[in-house]
Amino acid sequence: MLTRQSLPIRLHYEFATSVTVGSRPTSMALIVFLRGINVGGHRTFRPSILARGLSDYAVVNVGAAGTFIVRKPGSRAKFRAELLRQLPFEAEVVLCDGRDLIRLEMENPFETEPSRPDIVRFVSILSRPGRVSIHIPFTLPPRGKWFVRVIASKKRFVLGVYRRHMRTISYLGQIDKLFGVPATTRNWNTILAIVRILKAQEG
Repeated sequence: MLTRQSLPIRLHYEFATSVTVGSRPTSMALIVFLRGINVGGHRTFRPSILARGLSDYAVVNVGAAGTFIVRKPGSRAKFRAELLRQLPFEAEVVLCDGRDLIRLEMENPFETEPSRPDIVRFVSILSRPGRVSIHIPFTLPPRGKWFVRVIASKKRFVLGVYRRHMRTISYLGQIDKLFGVPATTRNWNTILAIVRILKAQEG
């Protein structure tokens, strides 16, 4: 997981309503993304332990970067308070509804961006809808060899690809500034793993 050091804790969330995707209801699960967790030996912890501590909310841990599916979030305010209480340190927290990730996966945004060993497809989740300061698509840096290429922005999701390189982390960090709000980044494969779990839950 590539990201910058986390900012002081802030939690952003939206209230879900029942909608339908295709012929069946979307998941009402809540997705939690922690920023700056288990990166370069900093802010290290075992996400599985946090998930067990939040078992009353039927929390499922996904990977080691601080990504969770909350199957029974109940009161968002109550869950937020319990999540913050159990986190062992300050971290940026971004929440979104599971149904939004299901919609994103159905749109197949990386259809024209096949996976390559040296290129990683990513999604940056904004803490709230932002405003990009330059035209999309764009590359970072804007001239010469690029390390990050943003191909689309869909509400709170910024989609793109990055090169596997040590310099990439600094360019990913510029997404916050360009969109004007904090963001946390995940590999597209992580998003697909979340969607598979959500769909299995609905089946």
